[in-house]
Amino acid sequence: MKLKNDWHKKFFKNSFYNPASPAAVERAPHEARFVLRQLKLKKGSALLDLCCGPGRHAVEFAKKGLKVTGYDFSKEYLKEAAARAKKHKIPLRLTRGDMRALKYKSEFDAAVNLFTSFGYFRKLSDDVKVLKGLARALKPGGRLMIDVIHGDFVRTHFHPRNWTELPGGGFHLEHASLQKNRQGVFNTWTVLKPGRKPASRSFYTRLYDKKNMSAALKKAGFKPLKFWGDFKGRPLTAQKNRLIVLAAKVGK
Repeated sequence: MKLKNDWHKKFFKNSFYNPASPAAVERAPHEARFVLRQLKLKKGSALLDLCCGPGRHAVEFAKKGLKVTGYDFSKEYLKEAAARAKKHKIPLRLTRGDMRALKYKSEFDAAVNLFTSFGYFRKLSDDVKVLKGLARALKPGGRLMIDVIHGDFVRTHFHPRNWTELPGGGFHLEHASLQKNRQGVFNTWTVLKPGRKPASRSFYTRLYDKKNMSAALKKAGFKPLKFWGDFKGRPLTAQKNRLIVLAAKVGK
């Protein structure tokens, strides 16, 4: 599948896809509680939510008294995050930028990257660049939690075509193909809504498992601490569709 390197510029728009669906917003408080239990942050600690999207987790973190910075590429998502923070009357610092170009230095006690917002780049070196930026952004010993789709699960349960019915009418069609080396997935989503023209967008996701996630983290200056298969804290297995990893920055 031919895919532009800047596919993300058109994909992350509310007119096509919004990660803050009613179901996702409903899950956010539970997921945030799990994250915070593992990060063990004190009230007033600085937390970076990388690829915060519309802010459904960032707002939950800020409610607990953390100083939260949400970072995302999408102007539309950041606007929604600001509105969500205003609605809940909590402070939330929001910054727009490319995740490969983080400028922070030893500013945060912890960082998170949730809901498969990692692994979008065709070059593994770009993923490592993101992780190195996170390492620079953290204070010594700072913790990082990443949540992505589990590569072992995808390879074992791969379906090239899926469709789901959308709330309010219409359908979401998915056409996927595994990379020849089975290290990534090319995906095309088509959204069909009543009264609208069909809209299609393509994207790429690198498939991470425990082995290659550990390798990438170590290369960027992190020590993997623990892996889970869901936000209930259950063990990571090939039957779990999430890979959640907790890591700590090593060195200065």
